[in-house]
This record gives sequence, C-alpha cells and structure tokens, in this order.
Amino acid sequence: MNRCRKDFSLFAIIVSWGLVLIGSGPTLRGATPQDTVQQSAFAVGERLVFDVGYGFITAGEAIMSVPAYDTIAGHQCYQVKFQVNSTSTFSWIYEVRDRYETHLDVDGIFPWHFEQHIREGHYRRDFIADFDQTNHIVKTSEGQYSIPPRVHDIMSAFYYARTIDYSQRSIGDRIHLQNFYKDSTYELDVKFLGRQTISVDAGTFNCLIVEPMAKEGGLFKSDGRILLWLSDDERKIPVKVSTKVVIGSIVAELREYSGINGELKARTK
Repeated sequence: MNRCRKDFSLFAIIVSWGLVLIGSGPTLRGATPQDTVQQSAFAVGERLVFDVGYGFITAGEAIMSVPAYDTIAGHQCYQVKFQVNSTSTFSWIYEVRDRYETHLDVDGIFPWHFEQHIREGHYRRDFIADFDQTNHIVKTSEGQYSIPPRVHDIMSAFYYARTIDYSQRSIGDRIHLQNFYKDSTYELDVKFLGRQTISVDAGTFNCLIVEPMAKEGGLFKSDGRILLWLSDDERKIPVKVSTKVVIGSIVAELREYSGINGELKARTK
C-alpha cells in the first residue's frame, strides 16, 4: 500500500505540479512584486475537470478552478483551487482526497498564500505557506525561509506560465523555473518539444508539448518522463498530462471546461 500511496501522490504532483511545471521565465530574476503581468489567459469562473487514468483504470477526477477573488494582507488575489478525488470504485482499493489552494496576486501572478492538504489512505499531510514577496521570506507550518523575488508555489507557476507567449519558441528551447516547496527553492528547466493535435473527451485541440527536466533533488524527481499538452492559443489550458510510474502509468485528460476567459481557438472540434 505504501507503493500505491507513492504513485497516487505522484499523480497529485503531476496535476498540481505537472500542470504547473511550465512556469516562470528568466524575467522573474530580480523583478519586484509591483511589476504587472498583462494577461487574458484566465479569469474568475474558470473550471477544468480531468479524468485520471491509472494504467487501464479510471481511478479519479481532478478539478482546477478559479472560483473567486480574495484579499491577502491587503493584496487583491485570484483564489485558485485544485482537488484530486479517487472514484468510488477505486476508493475501495485506495481512497484519495487531496486539496491544494493558492492565492495569486492579480497584478503580478505570484503567490501570497498556499495550502496543501493530503488525504491518501491513512496518510495525512497539511502544509501552509505565507509568502512575503516584499521582504523575500516565506513562513510555513514547518518553519521560515528566505526566497528569491516572486518565487512560485507548486500551483502558481502554471497560471503564470499561461501568460507567456510561446509562439516564438523553437523545439528544444528551455524555460527556467524557480519554485518553493517544503523548505527549499528548487530550479528546473522545462523543455519545449513542439506541437501536436490530440483528442480528449473535451474535444480536439492543437497543443503545445512541454517536458519538465528535473535536476538533482527536489520534489519533481520521478521515475519517468512527464509530458504536458497545453492548448496552443491565448488560454493555454492543460489538455493532457502523461507520465510513467513504477507500477504503471498515469494519464490525466481534460473532460470538461467552463468559464474560459475567451475563445479557445486551439479547439478544432
């Protein structure tokens, strides 16, 4: 059962890390929290629903949403939520009820507050982080740490990445990410692999393909490649995530969406 917990936790990471791993470009280095990011990729009301396949089994459902605005320490934020739930059938084998939440600065698309609540079998983990993006420290439920300017949490980088223009990227180009998790800031590159048209339950989409390239240590050191397909348009919504794990494979595919901030030009049918 420990192996099952490890692999299903990896899925939670894939859809809350995998879906977010394409983040912050090098312009973030030395930036200040007052910098403004002009974006039309997402807005309050967006909701994305994914079916989770574990091997040949539909094992769960994942939901990413931006349900509301909120205010953290005087800063207007997007409230962003992510949850993973195992299906009733799979829960007989192993129940998963994971929940993540981040609060993104509306102007800068960086986090002020992050929560992670893991419920997998008998395993429990609760982690909370408050980011002081002005003084470059983070206070967590486990300690206080120094952070670089505008560092991301494991969800916020994905939403920032959706504001980046990939139209001029060449195959093999890499994007730099700095991300805080648990007690450290990690660096990893995300490699642009090209474009592909794929079909999922939500439709057929022209997609960008990216691959996180993990360095030594850190959260994202997995047992196989992780590939992400993003809609090749201004919205850059995640359409599919795929990875290999020790005893099988995990695939998350977009089943339905609502509240998208404009036309999905990448959807062909």
